[in-house]
Amino acid sequence: MNKKRFTGMSKGSAVTAALTLFLATSGTGRATQQASPATTGAASQTNTDGKFYCNVKALNPAERAQQKLLTERLIASRTRILETATGYEFMFNPADVSVTELANWVTTEAKCCPFFDFHIDLEIEGTQACLRLTGEEGIKAFIRTEFQVPTK
Repeated sequence: MNKKRFTGMSKGSAVTAALTLFLATSGTGRATQQASPATTGAASQTNTDGKFYCNVKALNPAERAQQKLLTERLIASRTRILETATGYEFMFNPADVSVTELANWVTTEAKCCPFFDFHIDLEIEGTQACLRLTGEEGIKAFIRTEFQVPTK
């Protein structure tokens, strides 16, 4: 497999870019810094184990709305989901979701969810864009909930 990595992008900028597009939703399943109970709309939800928290104050209402729309689009556009040892990798057709959009999502998402490790790849001669989300122990359950990963 011919894999081109975006190694020139710093971890912080890549995270901020991709998170901006994908996860900085208004809290579809995330916990606030204060671990508030699950709600809909602009508030965040608690995680099943309460270990990971989204800083809902990291984004203004306009940024949160934009991130929510982009996250929903990314979830709907996935062509494949791979479970990894420490998280999940989501694949996209670059004609539907560009690497730039993934980077923007990461940038925003990193503001509210800094506990994620983000990886963006362009693979198979540019025909597959990938977003891999990883982190410390317990992150997989959080990702499954937040990104609506179907159970086997």
